[in-house]
Amino acid sequence: MSKKVAIIMGSDSDLPVVKGAADKLKEFGVPFEVHVMSAHRTPDLAAEFSKNAKSDGFGVIISAAGKAAHLGGVLAAHTTLPVIGIPIKSSTLDGLDALLATVQMPSGIPVATVAIDGAANAAILAVQMLALSDDELASKLDAMKVSMAEKVKEKDAAVSAQFK
Repeated sequence: MSKKVAIIMGSDSDLPVVKGAADKLKEFGVPFEVHVMSAHRTPDLAAEFSKNAKSDGFGVIISAAGKAAHLGGVLAAHTTLPVIGIPIKSSTLDGLDALLATVQMPSGIPVATVAIDGAANAAILAVQMLALSDDELASKLDAMKVSMAEKVKEKDAAVSAQFK
């Protein structure tokens, strides 16, 4: 059985974006948990979760946060598990503030960062990390790539046919 993925969001207002990661993990059959923890309002809870994540069966942590977006760094500071940050677009600065806060980690505390609101890619990256030691997940990823390529070929044929 695959290790679990933790999806931690800084606020329940992040749920509409985070749902994209949960849906993608479901597609791959990867077990996951979703929690709300704040880097600023519940830093001890976030640190404790992160410290215990590996022994609790997690293999990757996905962190979603907007504005100051320090959650990914707080989680990464307390674990050796990979942490993937999803910067959440807010009304302030269109998510650029969250992107910069998530991607600009100090040396030794990496947070892999996907696009603003890039929840599906965060989940796919988590699956790729788990697939390094899980051949079944690796096969599912291979099948996804083939399916994506087939869809592009179908679109190409449809567009090309319009100009013959």
